Amino acid sequence: MKIITFVDRVRLQVNAGNGGDGCRAFRRDKYEPEGGPSGGDGGRGGSVILRADKSCASLLDLYFQPIQRAEHGERGVQKKLLLEMKTVADVGLVGYPNAGKSSLVRMISLARPKVGAYPFTTLYPNIGTLEYEDFKRIRVADIPGLIKGAHEGIGLGHDFLRHIERTHFLLIVLDMAGTEGRNPVDDYRNLLEELKLHRAELLERPRMIVANKMDLPEAAPLLKEFKRRTRQKVLQISAETGLGIAELKTALYHHFFAGSEEVAPQ
Repeated sequence: MKIITFVDRVRLQVNAGNGGDGCRAFRRDKYEPEGGPSGGDGGRGGSVILRADKSCASLLDLYFQPIQRAEHGERGVQKKLLLEMKTVADVGLVGYPNAGKSSLVRMISLARPKVGAYPFTTLYPNIGTLEYEDFKRIRVADIPGLIKGAHEGIGLGHDFLRHIERTHFLLIVLDMAGTEGRNPVDDYRNLLEELKLHRAELLERPRMIVANKMDLPEAAPLLKEFKRRTRQKVLQISAETGLGIAELKTALYHHFFAGSEEVAPQ
């Protein structure tokens, strides 16, 4: 049986507490057996208060308890809600399956997302924290792979793109060696198109193109072609060997803490 470990969307039914039944009676004073109406409304029912928590990493608890009830009292209200969680991170990684996003997170942080040589190894967001010697930190969100046609539900669709909506910076991670038989230029353009179709303002955010798998011999000619066709700056790395990782960390540090606009060397 599949074990559920992460939930970012859940339907929740909340029931306010019922009010007391109250009572209806006549006042019975001395020499006045039915002196007038008396009674009470039974008191108010309990309220349900919904409060967001920044430390929440999953809606798993609510997934297994989708009905929340308050204590009874006065007659109340019943509502059905849809809760949606968005990860809060500084940097969002965007790329095709097997581009090396999870390997990159493992290289630059203590996070240990699953890594495998098959599509959609990552099925839910993983957060890694990049720490510097001066104790400054950058939170990096690794989301499931994005492919052409995701806006039509192909692959895992756009569901997980909500987790980069609050990031300040995007890393476009490309398999520059073309190990899956695709051209990195096509991957880059398809990724930007899918981001635009999900939320156009994502393309207005600062971003860096990361050419991964540069340790493979096929990467060099494809990188040359990529630069010629796109005229984009590229940071060369290998999440497998550590090539360029120090330069990537430095570039991110300058962007977030030194106010530098230059974040991706040629």
